Amino acid sequence: MSDAPLGRCIGLIGGLGVGASVYYYQELAKAHAAWGKALNLVMAHAQVDRVLGAVQAGDKEGLASYLAALIARLQAAGAEFAVIPAVAPHIAIAELIQLSPLPIVNLIDEIRREVQARQLRRVALFGTRFAVESRLFGRLDGVEVVTPHPDEVDYIHATYLELVGAGAGLAAQREGLSRLAHKLMERDGVQAVILAGTELALVFDEGNTDFPNINSARLHLDAIVRRALLPP
Repeated sequence: MSDAPLGRCIGLIGGLGVGASVYYYQELAKAHAAWGKALNLVMAHAQVDRVLGAVQAGDKEGLASYLAALIARLQAAGAEFAVIPAVAPHIAIAELIQLSPLPIVNLIDEIRREVQARQLRRVALFGTRFAVESRLFGRLDGVEVVTPHPDEVDYIHATYLELVGAGAGLAAQREGLSRLAHKLMERDGVQAVILAGTELALVFDEGNTDFPNINSARLHLDAIVRRALLPP
């Protein structure tokens, strides 16, 4: 009985929301199996409090240095490229790319490409306060990003942190965010909501999302699979 061929070795920085790390692991394993390949993956566990503290402080250089050290460990374990399965650390993605010993599958690049491909002109974001209020760190050029009202931002942020803490989602959380998405479309002319937080995949999928959306985790996973399995 022959072993399935290996894909390229993925270096995953885990711990930035354990639920999201598990979700990525499961989805990557399923995608590899569908291609008849064996998942080839190594993981390093990041300290989420340290990362979020750097995000809150705007310490991009310190955050990039910390993540680059983790990526160096992944490289030493055999990783051929790196993945950060969380949105908030991408606040320092430009600085990290300069320091990283491995290429990185950049989640924000995937979101930007999807927005352009769908010719969207007006979007909103669900995710942490840092992602929402910064309009995804100011990196969505050529599209108007609507910021929800302050109480709505509070609700999105609190709900997202609940998902991060629990590593699982509830129907009530999905329903509340869905109501807000429809409100933003009706009130503010939003064409689609960017699910800019990987834990949102714990409550939203293709079968239960009743508003136009861009699922950043799904885009990111598809890009990782292409990098791991398709010819360069």
